Amino acid sequence: MPIPDDEVAQVRAATDIVALIGEHVALRQQGRRWVGRCPFHAERTPSFNVNPEAGLYYCFGCQASGDAISFVRATEHLDFVDAVRLLADRAGVVLHDDAEGGGRRRARGELLEAIERAVQWYHERLLSAPEAGRARDYLRSRGYDRSTVRMFRLGWAPDEWDALSRSLQVSDRVFTNSGLGFINRRGRQQDAFRARIIFPIFDPAGRPIALGGRILPEQVEGAQRPGAPDRPSVGPADRDASRAQRGRDDGAVRRVEPKYKNSPETAIYSKRRTLYGLNWAKHDVIATGEVVVCEGYTDVIGCFRSGVPRAVATCGTALGEEHFTLLRNFAKRIVLAYDADSAGQAAMTRIYEWERRHEVDIAVAELPAGADPAALAERDPEALRLAIAHARPYLQFRIDRIFATAQLTTAEGRAKAADQAIAAIAEHPDVLVRDQYAMAVSDRCRIDPLWVRQRLEALRRRTSRAEAPKRASSRRSGDGDEARLADRSSRPIEPSVRPGLEALRLAVHCPEAFAAGLEAFVDVDAEAGAADELAEALFADPLQREAFRSLLSAADLHGAIEGAPPGAADLLARIAVEEPVVGKDDLADPVDAVLVQLLRAQARRALVDLERAARVSPQEFRDRAVEAAQVQRWLAHLEDPSDGSDARGRLLAWLLGKRQEV
Repeated sequence: MPIPDDEVAQVRAATDIVALIGEHVALRQQGRRWVGRCPFHAERTPSFNVNPEAGLYYCFGCQASGDAISFVRATEHLDFVDAVRLLADRAGVVLHDDAEGGGRRRARGELLEAIERAVQWYHERLLSAPEAGRARDYLRSRGYDRSTVRMFRLGWAPDEWDALSRSLQVSDRVFTNSGLGFINRRGRQQDAFRARIIFPIFDPAGRPIALGGRILPEQVEGAQRPGAPDRPSVGPADRDASRAQRGRDDGAVRRVEPKYKNSPETAIYSKRRTLYGLNWAKHDVIATGEVVVCEGYTDVIGCFRSGVPRAVATCGTALGEEHFTLLRNFAKRIVLAYDADSAGQAAMTRIYEWERRHEVDIAVAELPAGADPAALAERDPEALRLAIAHARPYLQFRIDRIFATAQLTTAEGRAKAADQAIAAIAEHPDVLVRDQYAMAVSDRCRIDPLWVRQRLEALRRRTSRAEAPKRASSRRSGDGDEARLADRSSRPIEPSVRPGLEALRLAVHCPEAFAAGLEAFVDVDAEAGAADELAEALFADPLQREAFRSLLSAADLHGAIEGAPPGAADLLARIAVEEPVVGKDDLADPVDAVLVQLLRAQARRALVDLERAARVSPQEFRDRAVEAAQVQRWLAHLEDPSDGSDARGRLLAWLLGKRQEV
């Protein structure tokens, strides 16, 4: 069952498009627009524009455009109806659509409500429950004060098998689908988290969507060695190394528990698309253009406590493609602040290809051996700030790591280190950067620069030959992302007729004032015709004429874009996100001035055609010469305060008459 148009319009009007897109892209305000890096293609210079008043976006790089509904469809991979339903649920708009759609929205709302209630319940337990004393002592030992606990809404899950479920009193479906617990062998609800400090996980809008839980050490004081990693495990080795000997199932059976435990993936929570702390960090990320990526929740909190409030962390998974797609929309510079153990460094070696693919600058913060950001923040916050401030380019970090473990005292050791460094350098796409690092390898390894360069280029040629068949296949198929982007970017952007473009800007951004000015302009000559005839007479550019027709025939800008031909729709979408030339408070004269410019430009074009026709024959010349002289006088009087109104009326009538002749 389709959603009525008036309800779709209501959803659009109720949606804050800046807040919506701001959950995916770092937006900066420029005048009345908001600008950021496009989420639909990689770019270094922001070309993605949002008009909050019209509720539209447009990218001048790849020409992606639309409204809140089309943005949700593109980012969430939904059809039109589901996108409208999602936005309606978000904005609190009630739709009178089919029961199935309403049921899905209600189910999602129930999950979000259950998580919110659980987060608040756990938080209150940590703040005041007697059994949470050990947890409070532990957090104090890590330097967490009450303001930190409140900011991150930390909680405590008591060592009871159904304490949360008894408090929430939700259905089995909601309890299990939200990840808060499961149905045990006795057919009863059982909490997923027990005897753990709770770290709520939020979406970019600040809504809790999942939980992370950390067990307490056996003893609060001295149980954890200084600098020990304090993050969710990633690989099997990490999980085995971090297991603690506590926990019971259903109050009876003992089992080993991992140090960290995360909610399972649900309808509202996807680990590969979620970054812990982004809801708090995004403001500083936007202000600085930099985001710091850590491995764990306590690392993020440690960065905030150390004066680096732009840190985020993955949620128990390795940093992956979808994380980078999200990160590149918020910041150009990404600093990896992983601990210095082998697992953390192994994770970073997978990042280099994403640096090129997403056009971001990746740097690595060098932390002391055996320390993670959380531990360093606890014992030396200044050292953590300096490590992040002095983060090195990713390639520099890799080469320094190679030389740090190399045997540079022997010829064999230097040759081996040079080969490893050259292999890393060969991956960099910039020839100038490669050459500078090649010279550095030459100096460190005492090898002639010519030999290093030859080795480097030989390796790149072998790599290029190996990848050639893949590139050829992608070109033949024509379905590569780069091919599609190049095709879209090749379309023309700017029309050539400036007066018409200025008129359309006014019509789009200030429709009421423009309509009033247009009506006054037409009324100069009562026989000049209606507004649609004016469009035919004044807009010489066919694309602008189509766009103006669409504006005249539609109830609003959204309807005009939807009903316009593709080229005119694209033109209107671009104009919608451009900064208006004039302000709203002083439009009468600018509207009139723009319409006069249109009239003059079109009259001059018609005059050229008239003079060309006059050269056909002597009789035609005599007839047309008088007419041309009269048009020239009207053009000369357009700016005259006393005769201007009469001149524009006669010119407009003449132009409409010329159209009728044709």
